[in-house]
Amino acid sequence: MIAFRNFALRRGERLLLSQVDLALHAGWRVGVIGRNGCGKSSLFAAILGEVEADQGDIDLPGKVRIASVAQETPSLPDPAIDFVLSGDTEVHAVLQAEAAATAAEDWDAVAEAHQKLAEINGYDATARAGRLLHGLGFPPETHSTPVSAFSGGWRVRLNLARALMMPSDLLLLDEPTNHLDLDAVLWLEQWLLKYPGTLLMISHDREFLDGLSTHTLHLHEGKAKLYTGDYTSFERQRAEHLRQQQIAHEKEQAERAHLQSFIDRFKAKASKARQAQSRMKRLAKLQGTEAVRAERAFRIAFAEPARLPHSLIRLNHVDAGYGPDARILHDVGFGLEAGDRVGLLGPNGAGKSTLVKTLVGELPLLAGERVAHPDLRIGYFAQHTVESLHEGQSPLWHLKQIAPNAGEQQLRNYLGRWNFVGDRAFENVDGFSGGERARLALGLIAYLEPNVLLLDEPTNHLDLDMREALAEALADFPGAIVLVSHDRHLIGLVCETFWRVADGKVEEFNGDLDEYAAWLRSRNNEPRAAKPAAAAKPAPAPAKPVKPARSKHEQDLAARRLRQVEARVAELEAELGQVESQLADPAVYGNDGGIEVAQLAQRQEKLAREKEGLEAEWLQLLEAAEP
Repeated sequence: MIAFRNFALRRGERLLLSQVDLALHAGWRVGVIGRNGCGKSSLFAAILGEVEADQGDIDLPGKVRIASVAQETPSLPDPAIDFVLSGDTEVHAVLQAEAAATAAEDWDAVAEAHQKLAEINGYDATARAGRLLHGLGFPPETHSTPVSAFSGGWRVRLNLARALMMPSDLLLLDEPTNHLDLDAVLWLEQWLLKYPGTLLMISHDREFLDGLSTHTLHLHEGKAKLYTGDYTSFERQRAEHLRQQQIAHEKEQAERAHLQSFIDRFKAKASKARQAQSRMKRLAKLQGTEAVRAERAFRIAFAEPARLPHSLIRLNHVDAGYGPDARILHDVGFGLEAGDRVGLLGPNGAGKSTLVKTLVGELPLLAGERVAHPDLRIGYFAQHTVESLHEGQSPLWHLKQIAPNAGEQQLRNYLGRWNFVGDRAFENVDGFSGGERARLALGLIAYLEPNVLLLDEPTNHLDLDMREALAEALADFPGAIVLVSHDRHLIGLVCETFWRVADGKVEEFNGDLDEYAAWLRSRNNEPRAAKPAAAAKPAPAPAKPVKPARSKHEQDLAARRLRQVEARVAELEAELGQVESQLADPAVYGNDGGIEVAQLAQRQEKLAREKEGLEAEWLQLLEAAEP
């Protein structure tokens, strides 16, 4: 499908990629990963023909249909559903021709348009566009809203829906989960699993990558390396590759030392001159394997709060919103105590940000009361925080605004801990990437030593390394946390309780993220064990029901089936290992059009599904086998 031949790419004077030789086959779902600035988006631009290769070329099939998400959306008067439908250019053209023919009362042309729509399955196009809008979080009443009426984040969703609407063989998605809520991310993942073409996606959301990727393309230090499997599989393979590389380096260094020792001892002796010369040639021919450079694990930390009262803040019977005629939330009871880690769930527009702003005190209450401890100190990261940094100013300038009495060296030392080292502390933020701006914003918040962190989508611009660092820092934070994020890995690592914000209510969801995803897919049931919020802390969870006693016969049957499942899981793991070994063999990527690779990938997916189902059954059987 796509072949890179000695491909190299520059951005200005900087060489992003060089000596890239690899092929991506039809039907693959490839996660493109790497640190910010490594060339991921530039690679997409090269595939789209927007930038030229510095060297080599990219081979694409002649009639390949490529869909990608536009970076900007014009302020159009068109209804949202028409804008999305226009992504299917062929259907859209026929519909326009039909409308023009109807206006001109050219009934022959109208009939011709109807026949054409039937041939290209165009009659369901409007319904398809509506399903895409619904899945990405647009309520039905907004489908006729003009594009110009939507904010920037919602226009990004419209562009995504339009790209998904386009029939394509190759779909390029650059950070598709940014500006989506968790509900929309879960829906998008299910849609992409059914996409029949080749998918290339840039993402820093490891759960999203694990749920979709059949292959991983890692861009690192100017090189591109292809791995079979999802992001977690990539991590394991890369770790093993680095281990083997270090072993080879150490072995070579030992041989070098041995040869050099012989040369130094005998090169001056005539009787040993020939042997010394031979060893000198051998030394020159050694490849020079590179030692593994420890990739610096980026670490950040939130300081211990100066004061950490037990009860920090609570909302009692609060109505919240943007005025008496714009009430978003009703009769909210929500409280935070030291050590609480709360994840807010629910679709965009339902009121998660409204709840956070009400906790901050940014929005005046429409009813009820907000009770805050006198020692409350809030660290607030909003969706607009990155954009609110002052243009033309440096990280040091920003830090001085909140610590005017601190010494410059003290401030520079602090910025260095957030990876703004040396002259970077004086650089203009205008030239910073989105990830660098987000890192600076988090650093400014951490400097205030808050005891409550209210974080509304803090990961939108962060790469995988920074997300891992943030997760570790939040795990060690002793205060309270309220987190809104579409990153399931982050929210799953950090949060211990979940509250759903929807339909004007804030209610505890008694379950984990997997259960929430299952509920979303069902859509026919209310969240399991959702319960009204209390005035402050939620009531303790009810005691677990007493497990009914099982007969000896039932236990024996369960134990027998348990052994059968365990044996089959072992067989599946062995078969999966064989398939993965075959996929890792370069020889399998021959000239058969990827047929063998596709068959192996299908086999791998089938085995993985069977294994997942048996593992779920194993857990149930384990409980049933207990006396």
